[in-house]
Amino acid sequence: MSEMIPNPEDYFRQFIPQRHQLFMQLEKEAAQEDIPIVGPVVGELLYILVRALKARRVLELGTATGYSALYMGFAMDADGRLTSLESDPVLADRARVNIDQAGLNERVTVITGDAISIVAGMAGYFDVIFLDSEKADYLKVLSHCRRLVHTGGIMVADNVGFADAESFNQALYSDPGWKAVNLFSFLPEHSPEHDGLAIALRV
Repeated sequence: MSEMIPNPEDYFRQFIPQRHQLFMQLEKEAAQEDIPIVGPVVGELLYILVRALKARRVLELGTATGYSALYMGFAMDADGRLTSLESDPVLADRARVNIDQAGLNERVTVITGDAISIVAGMAGYFDVIFLDSEKADYLKVLSHCRRLVHTGGIMVADNVGFADAESFNQALYSDPGWKAVNLFSFLPEHSPEHDGLAIALRV
């Protein structure tokens, strides 16, 4: 059996994806202001998933300054639409500025308000839902996500290594409506760098 690479964290840091200057500016702001963001590795994963699925409708819970929304927005074709929900009006306004700067305001819409209430009133179907809001709220929106993601669509949940996500993890694992994996990973420049991701296929 082959040996593992020595110092794997140092080794895998060399593969942090290249990104646009706007992303690097948002990373700098996040570090200075303690704003949690997914970082370039998870950002690139979201881009790949959205692009591979040719997603036309994406829902995000938790915009912050728009970092992950930008990755997913860039992955969509011109007719794609991403709706991102943010409870903090100051962060929502900052995200709108960043989205406009990126030229994605025709594709990405930020709605300010309580995500649980908004999602409960939504209809239609999404190709991708990304959860990155309060972790204790994940379980509260799981049934709505199951209703809103069409068969063959996916849900991605960030920060499932947090204790507040434990009930969500158990519920997702037990729900026959999803085929899911929970991955505990080293995620360079993610908040935090050692955390869990759940990726679930609606079946």
